[in-house]
Amino acid sequence: MSSVATWPSQAENWLDARGKGAWIVAMILGFIFFWPVGLALLAYMIWSKRMFNGSCKKRDANFRHMGHGLRPTGNQAFDSYKAETLRRLEEEQDAFESFLQRLREAKDKAEFDQFMDERARRSDPEPKNDDPVTI
Repeated sequence: MSSVATWPSQAENWLDARGKGAWIVAMILGFIFFWPVGLALLAYMIWSKRMFNGSCKKRDANFRHMGHGLRPTGNQAFDSYKAETLRRLEEEQDAFESFLQRLREAKDKAEFDQFMDERARRSDPEPKNDDPVTI
């Protein structure tokens, strides 16, 4: 029963190893032999973003290496350097995000002050020069 349950993932891995072209060929063959299979493969390719991203091999390689940067390498000097660099980068990211927040707040304040000035100008009655001049 376990081999039956894993055949879709084995087929997916086999197609991924051969790239996007293999997925397209499988989809076309699915349409030729039994159209719902081709339609299902097309939907899966769109849903999993296999149709629009780069090669399936690249995505699979990137997926395998995710989280690799957090594992210790066994080299204590390198691990401490990596930890210090990651800490410094996180501090820089926090500082940049706070800078962006202050920038947004300053822009919002400037826009609000401009709105209030325009509103005050509209609500102030303008002096009329139609009054007769007395001599």
